[in-house]
Amino acid sequence: MALTPTQSARYARHIVLKDMGGAGQQRLSAAHVVIVGAGGLGVPVIAYLAGAGIGRLTIIDPDTVSLSNLSRQVIYADADLDTPKAEAAARFAARLNPEIDVSARVEHLTPENAKTLLASADLVVEGTDSFAAKRAVAAACADLKIPLVTGALGSFDGSVTVLAPYMTREDGTYWPDFDKLYPVDPTPEDSPPCELVGVLNVLPGIVGTMMANEAIKYLAGFGEPLLGKLLLYSARTGESRIMGYR
Repeated sequence: MALTPTQSARYARHIVLKDMGGAGQQRLSAAHVVIVGAGGLGVPVIAYLAGAGIGRLTIIDPDTVSLSNLSRQVIYADADLDTPKAEAAARFAARLNPEIDVSARVEHLTPENAKTLLASADLVVEGTDSFAAKRAVAAACADLKIPLVTGALGSFDGSVTVLAPYMTREDGTYWPDFDKLYPVDPTPEDSPPCELVGVLNVLPGIVGTMMANEAIKYLAGFGEPLLGKLLLYSARTGESRIMGYR
């Protein structure tokens, strides 16, 4: 579907990119992305995918906005306190880019409803702080053959990878799945919540933007996705490194 004159003007900096062009932008505008989690990682994903012109965004989150969120979840304001994050995030995305279709689902994603919630997506981005939710999303995406961008945070570090275990490499073997990266869920002692140990306010923005980049390049069809690779970022040193897994 051809871009409208307004879209051509809005996405002009994408269209002149050699590896994106009008065709890449058209693929973004035709895509449906489901974002699971509208917290620290989900916020920059929502902002940049909306800005990039992803044609349809569905935002899933059961929580409400609290005062402690505002220092790092910067699409929310005091006026959003105690309102569902998914709805507040959807309003933000619609204001940022009225060219796109945005919907909110205020509910918990579980193994029982995951396939129903994700079935229509072209790509899923997951940034929750629950390993049970992460595993449910990954399992549903694998069964539905939907690529998944997933990320995680510590206090000063974060990670990003792309999962598509139904796809094969050049040698005919399948890309690794979530269980190869996380064979066992971490204990509360190994992965305490940020309410207890804290998180640097810029960290979710950095890692979440990396996640948005993975989604954009996968959908537009340029670059090399982080399949079988875990990108690790440290806010203490400013360094990134990539570790393979299989």
